[in-house]
Amino acid sequence: MTTFTPSTSAEVLDAVQWAVSEEAPLEVLGHGTKRGIGRPAQSEHALDLSRLSGVTLYEPEELVLSARAGTPLAEIEALLAEHGQELAFEPMDYAPLLGGEADGGRKSGTIGGVLAANLAGPRRIKAGAARDHILGVHAVSGRGEAFKSGGRVVKNVTGYDLSKAMAGSWGTLAVVTDLTFKVLPAAQTEVTFALRGLTEEAAASAMALAMGSSGEVAGAAHLPESVTGRVIDGALKGKGSTLFRLEGFGPSVAYRFDGLVRLLGEYGVVERIEEPQSRLLWSEIRDCMPFADGTRRPVWRVSMAPMAAHGMVMALRMEAAVDAFYDWQGGLVWLRMEADPEVEAVRRLLAQFGGGHATLVRAAPAIRAAVPVFQPQPPALAALSARLKEQFDPNGILNPGRMAAT
Repeated sequence: MTTFTPSTSAEVLDAVQWAVSEEAPLEVLGHGTKRGIGRPAQSEHALDLSRLSGVTLYEPEELVLSARAGTPLAEIEALLAEHGQELAFEPMDYAPLLGGEADGGRKSGTIGGVLAANLAGPRRIKAGAARDHILGVHAVSGRGEAFKSGGRVVKNVTGYDLSKAMAGSWGTLAVVTDLTFKVLPAAQTEVTFALRGLTEEAAASAMALAMGSSGEVAGAAHLPESVTGRVIDGALKGKGSTLFRLEGFGPSVAYRFDGLVRLLGEYGVVERIEEPQSRLLWSEIRDCMPFADGTRRPVWRVSMAPMAAHGMVMALRMEAAVDAFYDWQGGLVWLRMEADPEVEAVRRLLAQFGGGHATLVRAAPAIRAAVPVFQPQPPALAALSARLKEQFDPNGILNPGRMAAT
């Protein structure tokens, strides 16, 4: 097995061209924190981008940052924090869930992986995902051809925006070497409005009411009693918690908090979680910490209409042992199964309750090799994806079989 460790874009191009000439597929990775998502690698050679690192441009006044693909996400977030800015889509870190290190270690993920997986967080409905903030990329296609798309300003794209095509492609179309993202000012402060002891149905009602109000809620989630003891050192242990994040200037946050008290007070006792714990709480919701238990028990990431989510979960519980929590504004339900991933049941009930996407984000390699990990595409979309793959990587050089059996 050959592992290429390029430190320049030219070396990436050379490696891919060698792979094309030798018809030798490559596994493309950064720090490998998301290596356990998708089908197991079907290649003998690897292209490790961890040495292709460093911020190449940062203009805080212009709200733009460029970096090489292997730059640690933690490094970028620390730099932005020094200037009171952030990646507004708050990308998830899969390392804790999949058994890696977190909080700035080598295995905290890279900025290239953020785009490849199209990461987002609990602010997703409001702020979007990585694809909504990418401005431009430099990349090498599976044909061994270098190309670039977009640039360093928001409105500079005509024709196809290939930067967005890279989002969620899991390294199967091209090897991205350099990325430029739009960044935004971080909120001055935040607090979390918490209701305790609600049923999942009542929580869905409360969250719908809050999201439709003028409270400008920047995150809504429901943690049933079975998972509340696994966040912020067990501070929420004992009852289910329905949570609303409020961000902005201090007086505005206080005014909107009081508005939620008036709006939702009838649902139960209100608790206030102040900034330090609030930030930690939402980072743990973002990173699926309730299910980061060091096991390989199957975990699903289900994207569906929020109001239908609790109904789907209740129906699933009639067929299988499952634990769940709801990232309402992220449009997500996280499911942890006891043993079997229950693929047929999850996808059947998802379709029954309005459709969406179910991705098996954690399971043993043998399971991931045997089942469709990503949501199967409708025929028309599958045909479009096949044509896109044919244009970018006709010989299946990059991450073959990662997203579907080949």
